[in-house]
Amino acid sequence: MRKREVKIELINESSKLPEYATENSFGADLFADISASHILLPGQRVLIPTGVKLALPDDCEGAVRPKSGLALKYGITVLNAPGTIDADYRGEVGVILINHSDEQYQINPGTKIAQICFSGMNGIFQAIWVKGKVNEDETERGAGGFGHTGNV
Repeated sequence: MRKREVKIELINESSKLPEYATENSFGADLFADISASHILLPGQRVLIPTGVKLALPDDCEGAVRPKSGLALKYGITVLNAPGTIDADYRGEVGVILINHSDEQYQINPGTKIAQICFSGMNGIFQAIWVKGKVNEDETERGAGGFGHTGNV
């Protein structure tokens, strides 16, 4: 699998780097960066922070996707799957989760909530994390996300 450097900032002391489960994993697990447990009721949707900011290379995008185990076992999925992280976005990566089951689901701090996959002009790749400060003023878009350009 190809690899490319991706700048990443951990926002809090509790924030975790996204993790690849295996050598050939395409998606890196994203974790809930919350201070207390959150109950997701049936039919409810919620934006869960991950505690990370990314500075992707200009020719790349990140795609936030559901975890298959959460979907199968608990009916929890990413509502706008795949959620696109554009190369010019510099805000915190958040995950919109929805509970499609008839049971409530408890999201705990550090829970795996989604995965992120990367692709660019030369195909898919795994990220090699380079820790550093992600400057929100470095692009015109900055931290503007989740409908900042309009409702549609």
